Amino acid sequence: MNKHAIVIGSGIGGLAASVRLACEGYTVDVFEANDFIGGKINSKTISGYRFDMGPSVFTGPEYIKELFDLCGEDFSEFKYQKLHHSFHYFYDDGLQLSLSADKEKLIDELSEKLNESKYVLKNYLEKAELNYNLISPLFIEKSLHRFKHLLNKTLLKALIYIPKYKLNSTMNGENATTFKNPKTVQLFNRYATYNGSNPYEAPAMLNMIQHLEMNVGVFLPEKGMVQISEAVYHLALKKGVKFHLNEAITNIIIENKKIKGVSSKKGNYLADVVVSNMDVSLTYEKLMPEIKQPLKILNQEKSSSAIVFYWGIKKEFKELGLHNILFSGDSEKEFNAIFKTKKQFNDPTIYINITSKEVKSDAPMNCENWFVMINSAINTGQNWDEELKNIKQRLVKKINKLLNTTIEDYIECEEILHPGIIEKKYSGKFGSIYGNASNNKYAAFYRHPNYSKEIKGLYFAGVTVHPGGGIPLALNSAKIAVECLQEDIRK
Repeated sequence: MNKHAIVIGSGIGGLAASVRLACEGYTVDVFEANDFIGGKINSKTISGYRFDMGPSVFTGPEYIKELFDLCGEDFSEFKYQKLHHSFHYFYDDGLQLSLSADKEKLIDELSEKLNESKYVLKNYLEKAELNYNLISPLFIEKSLHRFKHLLNKTLLKALIYIPKYKLNSTMNGENATTFKNPKTVQLFNRYATYNGSNPYEAPAMLNMIQHLEMNVGVFLPEKGMVQISEAVYHLALKKGVKFHLNEAITNIIIENKKIKGVSSKKGNYLADVVVSNMDVSLTYEKLMPEIKQPLKILNQEKSSSAIVFYWGIKKEFKELGLHNILFSGDSEKEFNAIFKTKKQFNDPTIYINITSKEVKSDAPMNCENWFVMINSAINTGQNWDEELKNIKQRLVKKINKLLNTTIEDYIECEEILHPGIIEKKYSGKFGSIYGNASNNKYAAFYRHPNYSKEIKGLYFAGVTVHPGGGIPLALNSAKIAVECLQEDIRK
């Protein structure tokens, strides 16, 4: 008998799940509320400037390759490059760093400009690599909620190194005791933002995040980040997956604690399996309001959100690279504003992504496409029109000081993304980007599992469930969800 699976949402987790389900022999339908695929990994062209509208840092290409290999497709067709430099950092006092992809050169620069010991830096990055390689097979590539996934030699090896994880310390706690320069601490603390967390509360184990960037490298797809979602979408099409755009699912049909299908305004669709790539909180609230919610998980503190200005700049700035960070003068107060007071900080850290530095067609000649982002508090009912006026003034002032310019004279076009839009457009609870934050040492265990413990045939993928935020983790969420499905079938 033909098996039918439905995927809710075409974010990268949903796309990957559709490919994996099709490879398992399922007839697969993907339902997307928007008129484009890819979720946050989408692209828009405004007045001749092309912008990646969401994620902008590409690490872990091997997880994309897994899907190509699974489909028997040639991964060499996915064109991308390793960047010679990862990030360019700018501090308030004028200090600048340009981190090389060569680890020895990277260590040399951090040592020379920040007056840190090369030995300490080398050990720190080696520990990040060790921790990642030990933890990744358990916390990233397998379910934490099924004991047999963990009961193996990898777990025993990981347990031996528990003291190295500093489970009772925070990211900032470890970094502040490891390095003597506050600027170094600020640099390594910023990786907490990769899953929307606060380094002053997030566990020190998360200091392994920088391994992918500093030890392995940062990559860029030939056509920008949107190439990632487009590539997986085309794999899905080749496997016969059918996509329904502009069709939001309104209800998951459940009978006797078993999946029967889904409903949209166009009608009912029967299915044996449903995988929700929608924010897990909203999956329960909007699509299964009659089902008891796992409140201990869903009520955890939410991750940060973001405010992005997409600017077409009619000038080139040689001082900037592809990835640029303009640091706040007070990082601790900045994170306190984001997570505690829920206010916009008057001196935010600014991230500027300019893909036209490498992909020349992304902007007109002698121009640049600026993706200007700050981390933000979630949507709690702020008046975003008023907030954005003040925020833009602060960003312009900070950028003008750095570049000795009047950047507002060169802004040719503009579009804005804020937490209210993220909540509505991407169905992120309160506009949070990654669901729950990782602001306590048990956070990994408080993410929703990739399957329902109550409803047979219901699974979950995406950044709001295990293993968490970011493209590599979202891809793994799909893998884990389908592995759990396979196990359930064998039972």
